[in-house]
Amino acid sequence: MNNQLKHYLCGMQLINQTINLLKKEILLEWRSKYAFNGVLLYVVSTVFICYIAFNLNPGFMGSNGYPIVWNVLFWIIILFASVNAIAKSFMQESKSRLLYYYSIASPQAIILSKTIYNILLMTLLSALALPVYMLFFNNTIGDPLFYFLAVLLGSISFSTVFTMISAIASKAGNNGTLMAILSFPVIIPVILILVKLSKSAMDGIERSLSYGNIGVLLAINVIVITTSLILFPFLWRD
Repeated sequence: MNNQLKHYLCGMQLINQTINLLKKEILLEWRSKYAFNGVLLYVVSTVFICYIAFNLNPGFMGSNGYPIVWNVLFWIIILFASVNAIAKSFMQESKSRLLYYYSIASPQAIILSKTIYNILLMTLLSALALPVYMLFFNNTIGDPLFYFLAVLLGSISFSTVFTMISAIASKAGNNGTLMAILSFPVIIPVILILVKLSKSAMDGIERSLSYGNIGVLLAINVIVITTSLILFPFLWRD
């Protein structure tokens, strides 16, 4: 009975610490709006440049290859937007601030709050990026609701992966290079699944045929988050 009560209190403490740290992340972003405004500007400007490039060859928009390029280009934009938004999750934290976090919260609460915050940030940015993208380019989506679901799953997947990699890379000297190397083998399968899933939505294929890809994406996210919770406390001690 005492062990159950102890586990319950530890769980409640973890939840409270995570919520408080998440509020801190949101408040800091609300005050500065640095990450949000910077990434939103990147997305809009990139979409506009692509729009100008496509207009140089207007016949391409009516070709058979246009939907494929439309889909892949969107994910490339979201991928690099995610890197720009999430890469500095831990790199921008000073040693004194990290030491302060160490004294008031558990490492699991810190990595969870960062992950949840990045998920919220990327979900919002993706939800804004998709209408902007569809505004500039001809809409070729056969199942818009299912495509939006794929975008949400992509935002969550990018956030969980890049948050974990950012935490690992922050402990190394050459952060940018290490993050690129570590991210590559993890993010490639995610991108391949997202492209297949969104392509099925564009073609209007029966949704049940894509449930397997959705299950794989969810499994990857669970594995990444679990790995983060196990690994981050050891990184935190260094």
